Amino acid sequence: MIYTKKPAKLLLKNGKIFSGYALGETGTSIGEVCFNTGMTGYQEILTDPSYCGQLITMTYPHIGNYGTNKHDIESQSIFANGFIIKEASQYPSNFQSEDTLDNYLLKNKITGIQGIDTRALTRIIRNEGAMNGIISSEILEKEKLEKKLKTYPNMEGLDLAQAVTCKKSYNWNLKGKYKIAAIDYGIKSNILRLLEQENCQIKVFPAQTTYQEILSFNPDGIFLSNGPGDPASVTYGIDTVKKLIDSNIPIFGICLGHQILAIALGGKTFKLKFGHRGCNHPVKNINTGIIEITSQNHGFAVNRKSLNHYIDITHTSLNDNTIEGLRVKNKPIFSIQYHPESSPGPHDSRYLFKNFIKNINHAKKN
Repeated sequence: MIYTKKPAKLLLKNGKIFSGYALGETGTSIGEVCFNTGMTGYQEILTDPSYCGQLITMTYPHIGNYGTNKHDIESQSIFANGFIIKEASQYPSNFQSEDTLDNYLLKNKITGIQGIDTRALTRIIRNEGAMNGIISSEILEKEKLEKKLKTYPNMEGLDLAQAVTCKKSYNWNLKGKYKIAAIDYGIKSNILRLLEQENCQIKVFPAQTTYQEILSFNPDGIFLSNGPGDPASVTYGIDTVKKLIDSNIPIFGICLGHQILAIALGGKTFKLKFGHRGCNHPVKNINTGIIEITSQNHGFAVNRKSLNHYIDITHTSLNDNTIEGLRVKNKPIFSIQYHPESSPGPHDSRYLFKNFIKNINHAKKN
């Protein structure tokens, strides 16, 4: 097979332009340019709904070397707006490999770019902060790209949970000791798998589900999922969670769910300069003193000073001291900023699912 290189461009909002060649579908895509430091896990990253609205840059130079398959997906489709890499492997090698990365992106109608200096791009994002960009393998003139890019909104103020949530509620499984209502702001499949392993019967509800609908399910516990966008804009979710807090049903939140919970408790969130995205972020568990290596994907964080004295901070980032976990002192409620379901990444934090079950068992006794 002769591999042809079709020219492509990446233009950043600051005017910097990168020349490379097409990856995936020929087309044009716009989004917030972010970077992920993971060396593997590219398929789980692409199918993580939390990347909706973003162009993902992989800092590791060679991506796709173990191919793609039907097992390493975290949702039903790719939610990332585009993919930016140094070099894609044309000849993957792995016993599970079913296709190349390039073909996988093509089949999912995702436009990407390869052959650019991703180290230089990452330095720009680190120094200047996350910014919008446009990838195109059909428009190569800078002026035309600039015109399209100007119309795209910034991430702050965007409610993207509505774009990725399920259309109607569904049962993930029908058997289990504990009934869990999972609110889908962009949920990942491995979260549901791990809850199922803890003997949970799970029903997944759309992001805009009301407090009354959740309670009518009579759940033993409530899970608030990960998801994309600005948490402060998910006002309907915040209102529902405020009421759920008063129900005294155990609650466990991850990522966007953690941020929504914090706002519902009276806190505030802010946009990080360039976010936390990768599989090797160190987090300190304040209660145990243990350092956990974690998988992360978020562009917003909870403002430490905005939290009241009823909330304990349980985990902090060793990279920038931002909040990575919290709990309510007098209620069976806690949340985590990172991804304990470890898809992709380390398994250090899977104990948190067991802590959720402990809270449910304790609540049942009282």
